Amino acid sequence: MRVNFPNASHNRKVGPMASISLQNVDLDFTVRRSHVSLKEFFVRRFQGKPLVKPRVVQALADVNLDVRNGQRIGIVGHNGAGKSTLLRLLAGVYVPSRGDVGIEGRVSSLLDIGLGVEPDATGWDNMFYRGYLQRQTPDELRRLSGEIAEFSELGDFLDLPVRCYSSGMIVRLMFSIATAIEPEILLVDEVFGAGDIAFQEKAIRRMFEMVERARIMVMASHDLNLVRQLCDTVVWMDHGRVRMQGSPDVVTKAYEDFMHKLSEAA
Repeated sequence: MRVNFPNASHNRKVGPMASISLQNVDLDFTVRRSHVSLKEFFVRRFQGKPLVKPRVVQALADVNLDVRNGQRIGIVGHNGAGKSTLLRLLAGVYVPSRGDVGIEGRVSSLLDIGLGVEPDATGWDNMFYRGYLQRQTPDELRRLSGEIAEFSELGDFLDLPVRCYSSGMIVRLMFSIATAIEPEILLVDEVFGAGDIAFQEKAIRRMFEMVERARIMVMASHDLNLVRQLCDTVVWMDHGRVRMQGSPDVVTKAYEDFMHKLSEAA
């Protein structure tokens, strides 16, 4: 499926100032073995050796990024390049190991729409559970609940426990809740499908409306056509580092050429 978007850089309404600044940011993960046999435990203790030597993995290395009010940033790269990790750092899920992170503006993230699902609660109740995670107030959620219900197209199913839903219905509900926000800084990890083709088209249109309203948008995606349509700057991540940054056409072309050479060499 393909949905054509107007140029996101035209007629954009820019509200109060928002900004993102990353200076020489590193992010390390310490990985430890989770299982040690009883025999290994006693042998190592007897020999005076450490049980497990932790392994440090550098997920982000020397990342510098400055995003100004009104910008739309696309992040591209192969699986494991650090795209989602960078978004989670901007969302506050991860704290940098080194470097400085400065963010002005409220961050709204569409990184894991399944977060906060309570299978034994009704669709209506799940609106509030997920809404609280999005830092929405009860008054805001009560005001938005009718709009969320209408967009989800779930009707009377909202009165039933979510465990009675199909997987597509759960995605519809959680997408409808997650996108019922007024974004300042919008973080998006892929643009996902939700339900049947008709609903997917509606969902993508809603995503575009959110992008238009946001003061800043940072999106990670493998869909280079979508990145070129929505973004005015593209960052190419490679093994946790910024390999290239610039205009969408230039950076995506360089990335495509690089991946094409890799596939030929394989």
